[in-house]
Amino acid sequence: MNERLEAIVSGRVQMVMYRDFTARFARRLGLVGEVKNLSDGTVRVIAEGSREKLERMQPRLRRGSLLSRVDDVALSWLPASGGYTSFDITYD
Repeated sequence: MNERLEAIVSGRVQMVMYRDFTARFARRLGLVGEVKNLSDGTVRVIAEGSREKLERMQPRLRRGSLLSRVDDVALSWLPASGGYTSFDITYD
């Protein structure tokens, strides 16, 4: 049974390849969802897949890309929506 992990990541996470870093790892795990910059300077991650794979994603969200500095990751666990078919970087 798939689950959904939603995360709001704060710190220096925009303009430092954080979204690309996150998307590449999520794709490697076979997760679906999206990663997006928010107007307040945070990044929102929505990932769906098995609990085991989502738990493997958590340390990566906290570590971030080489140039980023992650100060906080607020996590929420929900049932998967099933609305995603790939893992994408989304833009407004």
